Amino acid sequence: MAMWNRPCQRLPQQPLVAEPTAEGEPHLPTGRELTEANRFAYAALCGISLSQLFPEPEHSSFCTEFMAGLVKWLELSEAVLPTMTAFASGLGGEGADVFVQILLKDPILKDDPTVITQDLLSFSLKDGHYDARARVLVCHMTSLLQVPLEELDVLEETFLESLKEIKEEESEMAEASRKKKENRRKWKRYLLIGLATVGGGTVIGVTGGLAAPLVAAGAATIIGSAGAAALGSAAGIAIMTSLFGAAGAGLTGYKMKKRVGAIEEFTFLPLTEGRQLHITIAVTGWLASGKYRTFSAPWAALAHSREQYCLAWEAKYLMELGNALETILSGLANMVAQEALKYTVLSGIVAALTWPASLLSVANVIDNPWGVCLHRSAEVGKHLAHILLSRQQGRRPVTLIGFSLGARVIYFCLQEMAQEKDCQGIIEDVILLGAPVEGEAKHWEPFRKVVSGRIINGYCRGDWLLSFMYRTSSVQLRVAGLQPVLLQDRRVENVDLTSVVSGHLDYAKQMDAILKAVGIRTKPGWDEKGLLLAPGCLPSEEPHQAAAAASSALESGCPSGGPEGSLGPEAPTPALPWPQ
Repeated sequence: MAMWNRPCQRLPQQPLVAEPTAEGEPHLPTGRELTEANRFAYAALCGISLSQLFPEPEHSSFCTEFMAGLVKWLELSEAVLPTMTAFASGLGGEGADVFVQILLKDPILKDDPTVITQDLLSFSLKDGHYDARARVLVCHMTSLLQVPLEELDVLEETFLESLKEIKEEESEMAEASRKKKENRRKWKRYLLIGLATVGGGTVIGVTGGLAAPLVAAGAATIIGSAGAAALGSAAGIAIMTSLFGAAGAGLTGYKMKKRVGAIEEFTFLPLTEGRQLHITIAVTGWLASGKYRTFSAPWAALAHSREQYCLAWEAKYLMELGNALETILSGLANMVAQEALKYTVLSGIVAALTWPASLLSVANVIDNPWGVCLHRSAEVGKHLAHILLSRQQGRRPVTLIGFSLGARVIYFCLQEMAQEKDCQGIIEDVILLGAPVEGEAKHWEPFRKVVSGRIINGYCRGDWLLSFMYRTSSVQLRVAGLQPVLLQDRRVENVDLTSVVSGHLDYAKQMDAILKAVGIRTKPGWDEKGLLLAPGCLPSEEPHQAAAAASSALESGCPSGGPEGSLGPEAPTPALPWPQ
């Protein structure tokens, strides 16, 4: 956990705000330049927000230390610290709106409403540890102050680009390019000033492999020779490696040196080219022939971060499962017209009836690979937990997203992390889609101390295939992929995907629409900002004929009135047709 209460002293050689680097360049304000009353309001709003976002006892020390550091960062009197600590402890929450209104009237913020976002980002990064809770707070404050969250993405991106000293070609002199360069120069100066040493600390670089002298040379004209010297120091390099992991290799540098328990395959594959202050890991639930034969195929539209990976795990077993799913659907195509199948499997309205004998006769095709993958997904999830706890990804927030057995991997990852101390501040958001895991709230309760941001449970009430997989379980068992998780917590969001997903295999085929439905950015909206897909991550567009034909046949035989064979938006969650 980052320690924010380090003394904040200015270097005698280094003014807090450097002289402009170019004649006529506008002065750039920082949080310290707000009036004392507004700095108090800024800090108070952060304290109140922390208490609302992280009321659990496991987060109390983080909130207290964060506020102590912020008071010194803003050069407020130490006399206000007890008040700020009280705000962070949950007192005075009713004053949040008042502080927001005070800040919105500030002349500096009226001229540039992103000042506090910039300042809070700089403060959160100053020790080389971007805690997931800090990023959730920055996002929350940005929203309160009516600044689009896209501005935070731009700031984080610009922070990295600026320090890498990227030089653009002379030909890029179009209006849009000029604006981008102007913004980069503006924020480069701001961020380097904000992160410059105020008592022996350093500016954060991009990766452990970045040449510190190069950065120092570029920074010398911005923050002066004293700040630039600190940038090139051994301590500076240590801070630089902190954010991005050893040698900047990140997750692609991880290799499973030996077999871990029953796990045979565990590798991170890049989905994008680029670095980011927060990363996304996607976990695929099965492999199949045709278009979905690779781990990366379902995630072609994912654009949650400029740095994204997919987890390649147990391909042999996931391919066996995918083939079994296709086989059982193909075998069902001729049975769709049977009334028993219509009413017991697709509608799910007659809980007392057993599954059709014709369906049970092919159950052995899928039961074994499903059981094997259930067990292996749990082991892979536990291993992923220890990779993240060891900070292989560096000290940056991580978002996890998975469907089907990939969601199960994430579920067991969170379970494992919750049992370890210092598990807080690593995971920002998790998105579980069609998860074959227990949906009782008590099983999700421990995730509150692990996940800083959102816990999204995407489910489909008409997913008969997932129901069939659990047919031997108790009727009382709740499955998260079939219904909401009833945990009363601001993190938990249940999203009914019944209108998007007509069957379990649609989680791979309809991922673009699913991501939009749960509020995750997709590629078309991010392309303009330069998201680059890694070479070879897009598979060829082979038709998925067997599954498509079976799915089409199933939908045509469904008597329900909902879209794509769902139960309809008004239908209650059906009792699952699992015999005792």
